[in-house]
Amino acid sequence: MPARPVLKLDETYPALGVLPSNLVAEIIGGELVDSPRPRVVQTLAASALLGELLGPFVRGQGGPGGWLLLFAPELHLVGGEVVVPDLAGWRRERLPELPDVTVMTLAPDWVCEVLSPETMALDRGSKMLAYAHAGVEHVWLVDPDFQTLEVYRYEEEAWSLLSVHEASQRVRAEPFEALGLELGALWLR
Repeated sequence: MPARPVLKLDETYPALGVLPSNLVAEIIGGELVDSPRPRVVQTLAASALLGELLGPFVRGQGGPGGWLLLFAPELHLVGGEVVVPDLAGWRRERLPELPDVTVMTLAPDWVCEVLSPETMALDRGSKMLAYAHAGVEHVWLVDPDFQTLEVYRYEEEAWSLLSVHEASQRVRAEPFEALGLELGALWLR
């Protein structure tokens, strides 16, 4: 496979719009990276997780509220990074009102990447580095194939793995530890 050309940032951003719609395009480390759109299994896991979090953390139904959560937002981060996490969340004290924009430039407090064999290396590597540089505090990595949730916190200039949960455990995980999450809901097919 020939090496992908490295484009300069001013050349790369316009290139995002010319890729086929079946690809997710991101700019990471100054390089245009394209990934296949998520499989249905990954989309289901992300949708189920968002559903579990919306009532308690966005609407305050049975939980503390105080969050804005979005599905697959385009984030423009420091250093020209353009990433599209599966889910992202902002504490309302940092983002009291949803801006009417197409891309978010305020780094989220939390992101969730739903892993697939095609994106696992990117999600665990370059994207976590981009999130660290942008000041994201928490990253969750959800793996529907292995039915796991990995919870990370950025502290002292490194990602700390706080916990790994699996199968159908009921979990309390930062930053949403105020409520137990039914992990099994993410794997239902």
